[in-house]
Amino acid sequence: QVQLVESGGGLVQPGGSLRLSCAAFGSIFSIYTMGWYRQAPGKQRELVASITIGGSTNYADSVKGRFTISRDNAKNEVYLQMDGLKPEDTAVYYCNADHVATATPGPALDDLWGQGTQVTVSS
Repeated sequence: QVQLVESGGGLVQPGGSLRLSCAAFGSIFSIYTMGWYRQAPGKQRELVASITIGGSTNYADSVKGRFTISRDNAKNEVYLQMDGLKPEDTAVYYCNADHVATATPGPALDDLWGQGTQVTVSS
């Protein structure tokens, strides 16, 4: 069984910065893609950024130039550095892991989610 645990959310003023972390726990061999999604009240969950095991990244247009995703494959961790935060970035941020190979016989696990961490940008 694989568990994703996020940390680093909180309250920040507009223009400020936060760094989110997500650690994957379990008998993991590899995780192909790790990413961050967010869901604001009344809105659908949306992709913020993702990164493959090889380091290829993808960002939502709304965060390009402000957010940076990175990962540590040895630790099975992914990070999201958020700079220049805006009130519209307020949401619950969820960690996602896709195509997770584990010591358990069988196919890789797909589309795993963390419990979410609240990010609030307000003065």
